[in-house]
Amino acid sequence: MKLTPKFLSVKAVPRLFWSSPKALTIKPPLASVLFLIVGLTFFGLGEALLVAAGVGVSPWTVLAQGITQITGWSLGLATFVTSFVVLFCWIPLRQMPGIGTILNAVIISLVLEFLLPFLPTFDHVMLKLGEAVLGVVVTGFGGGLYLIANLGPGPRDGLMTGLQRVTDLPIAWVRSGLEVAVIAAGWALGGTVGLGTVLFALGIGPSVAASMYALNSVFGQSKALA
Repeated sequence: MKLTPKFLSVKAVPRLFWSSPKALTIKPPLASVLFLIVGLTFFGLGEALLVAAGVGVSPWTVLAQGITQITGWSLGLATFVTSFVVLFCWIPLRQMPGIGTILNAVIISLVLEFLLPFLPTFDHVMLKLGEAVLGVVVTGFGGGLYLIANLGPGPRDGLMTGLQRVTDLPIAWVRSGLEVAVIAAGWALGGTVGLGTVLFALGIGPSVAASMYALNSVFGQSKALA
């Protein structure tokens, strides 16, 4: 008898009614664009909740912090260069970009800019951790929505789906392994790791996979995107 939750075995992004036939297209279906925007908005809200919780930044920000320690770059420049390098890694993985790749950065940045000031901040550590966990769950839900739209992932999500296709491992394990590796690299370079960082690293993969599994269970098909 298997005790492992079924969503942890999800290996591919499902094709649902809002999935675009192609990631790279100049005329995407309206439903695909709408779900892309909604998904990215939730994704940004989740990241904003993690920031508001104040118990640690995301793993990729830890890596950017570490890069600043050895280069003297600003955090923004280090983040930009990291994203560019990740995009370069897409080439051998045959990962296809799309308008979602661009909107990923734009929408998430806007959500962080405008919603973060309105999110609650707490003094009690348990409330901080609760907000961080909620942030991971909301980020995972948004990730599932926008990835299913099939209009191109963000740099890190594209690396996740590309590595999954090459390794044929479940999405949850690929993403968690990737995030843990990024934390290790960032920490080794001098980045600061918090409890929220660890929660995000271990939780974001299962959260994205659970979102895809739930959406596929509700709306219907198990057919993966090409």
